[in-house]
Amino acid sequence: MKKLFFFVFIIIAQSFYGQDKVTKKPEYVLIINNEIGTMADVEKYGAEGYVKSMVKGVSESERNELAKKFGDKIGDKEFIILIGIFSEQEKVENDKKIAAQSEKSQKLVKDDEYILKLNEKAKDFTLKLVDGKEVKLSDLKGKVVLVNFWATWCAPCLMEFYDVPSKIIEPNKNKNFVFLAVSRGETQEVVSKKVTKLRKDGMDFNFGIDPNEKIWNEFGKGSIPKNFLLDQDGVLRFMSTGNTPDNLDNIAAEIKKLLAK
Repeated sequence: MKKLFFFVFIIIAQSFYGQDKVTKKPEYVLIINNEIGTMADVEKYGAEGYVKSMVKGVSESERNELAKKFGDKIGDKEFIILIGIFSEQEKVENDKKIAAQSEKSQKLVKDDEYILKLNEKAKDFTLKLVDGKEVKLSDLKGKVVLVNFWATWCAPCLMEFYDVPSKIIEPNKNKNFVFLAVSRGETQEVVSKKVTKLRKDGMDFNFGIDPNEKIWNEFGKGSIPKNFLLDQDGVLRFMSTGNTPDNLDNIAAEIKKLLAK
């Protein structure tokens, strides 16, 4: 349980469009029992088993209330993390519950989150971009394609985007490579609003929508961000889940290998 909390926070810690300089990556604001805390505080509480809950992202109204209290220290709502702490009595009860369920929990097997498997060819799809254009996967034959699934409410997804230009887009500019960012289960209106801000911050690549999750359901399930790297024939050669520190570096290395073939 303690390792889980550390892991969660560690992972926190061409293109058809041109690419400008990316704005500085936003920082997470940690609210611990209604007060701004630090990563050191979280690690201490986590090590001692006091972390009760962690909620990434708040509503706009909640964000505004926090801004009234803390001022400019509060940024965008997606990057606020609310952390609840157990009282002494709650911790005692929770420790008993964990102990009672430990053996059973160890037998649980995590569901497979990938529908498309390694070395399988992706089914053809047509992605509608937020600017109204359409991209058909079969038309990209001969190019290496990175399909990224994200959502406007997903802070790890947004954090990942801030590193995509430097680690993925620029190194492969003018090469047979295409990056497709597919919003999972959201309307064009919602996605377009977020994309407007992302592009101002320098993330000017191919943003598409998958409102009915038709594309998503052919690739994966479970959590996002998820990345699927397809070779020149549309065959899956690498996939990943989450925004771990070395994830994009690993993807970049795999892209380089495929482009060299």
